[in-house]
Amino acid sequence: MALVALDDADRVLLIRQYRYAVGRDLVELPAGKLEPGESPKVCAARELEEETGYRAARIEPLCRFYSTAGATDELMHIFLATGLTPGVPRLESDERIEVIPTAWIDALAMVRRGEIVDGKTMLGLLMMQAHQADAKG
Repeated sequence: MALVALDDADRVLLIRQYRYAVGRDLVELPAGKLEPGESPKVCAARELEEETGYRAARIEPLCRFYSTAGATDELMHIFLATGLTPGVPRLESDERIEVIPTAWIDALAMVRRGEIVDGKTMLGLLMMQAHQADAKG
């Protein structure tokens, strides 16, 4: 589960955190794993608050996809979070997360420049761009 969280200044909340599997910091959307029996939407609200401190007035689905269909049946959900209210993150003891509010256009440029290489983040930003284009009609 991941979230494209947009604030009132049309900035997307990105996070920077160290990923042991790749041995470096990555810039990503806030994301997390579902707890047993937890709905994806409830997980989205929980992870947004835990990782960034923000709460969202509205959370709506953007898309869902299989993360690596050749290796796992993991179904990822990406949500749009709006109506954000800042607060204090509740990080786990091993998490080191920096919240990076980023202008929407700059986040897309980061993907093009190869600064964002996380698949769920790239897809979430792409789906948000499509969502905005659809809203403009």
